[in-house]
Amino acid sequence: MYVELRHDPARQAQTMAKIDIFTATVEHFLAPILPFMKDPEVSEIMVNKATEIYIEKRGKLVKTDAKFDDDESLLAAVRNLLQFTGKRMSDDQPLIDSRLPDGSRVHVVLPPLCRGGLCVSIRKFSKTLLDAQRLVDLGSWTPMAMEYMDICVQAEKNLLVSGGTSSGKTCLLNVLSSFIPAHQRVVVIEDSSELELQQEHVISLESRTPDRWGKGEVTIRDLFRSSLRLRPDRIVIGEVRGGEALDMIQAMTSGHAGSMSTLHANVALDALNRLETLAMMSKVELPLYALRSQIASAIDLIVQVTRFNDGRRGLTQISEVLPLGDDGHYRIQEMFVFKLKEGPGTRAGAGELAWTGKRSTFADEPKVRILRDSWNLTKEVFDKSDT
Repeated sequence: MYVELRHDPARQAQTMAKIDIFTATVEHFLAPILPFMKDPEVSEIMVNKATEIYIEKRGKLVKTDAKFDDDESLLAAVRNLLQFTGKRMSDDQPLIDSRLPDGSRVHVVLPPLCRGGLCVSIRKFSKTLLDAQRLVDLGSWTPMAMEYMDICVQAEKNLLVSGGTSSGKTCLLNVLSSFIPAHQRVVVIEDSSELELQQEHVISLESRTPDRWGKGEVTIRDLFRSSLRLRPDRIVIGEVRGGEALDMIQAMTSGHAGSMSTLHANVALDALNRLETLAMMSKVELPLYALRSQIASAIDLIVQVTRFNDGRRGLTQISEVLPLGDDGHYRIQEMFVFKLKEGPGTRAGAGELAWTGKRSTFADEPKVRILRDSWNLTKEVFDKSDT
C-alpha cells in the first residue's frame, strides 16, 4: 500500500505554506510546465530548450507540446525559480543545483556549457512513500526476498543499492531503511535531501556547494567524518560518488555496521569495482590488494535494481559479497535473481525475483541466529544444513 509520510503536523503545515507561497510567486513564469508540476504521475520534467520539453511519466519519456514563448521567457522563469530558493544565475556558476519547497530537485546548465541554450531538469519529490509490502504487490520482489532483506538489515549487514540512472535506488533505500529497528539512531547524509526515513531518531545532514567566491563548501566527505562523532547506530548515505567511499569503507570495518548507500552500476560486480575507483579518489595511497580486501570485508550485500525498457523498475539481483579470490578479484554469491516467466499467455517481460537455492554465508553468525524466530519463508536460506 501507499503510506503517507509521517511528518510533524506543525512542520508539515509550515512546509505547505512555503509551497503555496512558491506556487503563487512563480505560477506565471512556470505556466508552460505547471500542469506537469501538479501531475503526480510525472516524476521528472526536462526542459532541453524553450521549445523542447520532455517529461518522464510512469517510467517513460514523453515529448510534450508545451513550450515557452522564447528563450527570454525561459530565462526569466528559471531566474525567478532560483531566486526563490536562494540561488542566483551567473557566469561564475554555470551549473546550479537547487531544491524547491516541496523537496523537488532542480538542476540548471547555462550556455555555453549547454550548446542548445539554457537546460533545466526538475526531479519531482514524491509525496507518498512505497513500503515493503507494496513492492511485493507490484512484483518488484517476492515475500521471501523481502524477509531475507529484513533479516539482513536487522542483523546489521552493510549494503549497497546499485543501479542505473532513474532505476529506483533512492526508493528502494527508503524501503530497506524501514527495516532498521525503531530504537536506533540513524544519521542520513545526502547531496540533495530525498530520503524520508520513518524512524523517530533520524539526523539528516546535507552537503553545501561553495558560494560565488568559492567559500563555504561542505562535502559529503566532510559530513561523513562529522557523522562519526554523532554517535550513530546506522549511517545512510544517499549516494556515494567520491573520496568519501574510502571513509565509508573504513567505518564499516571498524564498528559502524548496518550502513547503507547507493551508487551507479549496472551489475553487482561492477558496483564493487566502481566503489574501488571512488575510494581511490580519496588520494590516500593504499596497495590495491589491501583496498580490495577492505571493500570485500566491508560490503556484505549488493542489491541490484533495474529500469526496464517499458519503464518498469524492479530488483534483478541480491548478492552476498565473498572474501577475495586467490587471484585477488571480487567474488559474489547470488542469492536472488530475476527470472523471466515462460509459457503461453505470459506477459512479455513478466518475471520474479527467485531464490537461487544457495545457503546464506551469514547463516552461522550470531546476529542472524538471534533472529531465528523470523525465519518463516527463509528457513532454508539460513539453515545450517545443506540437505
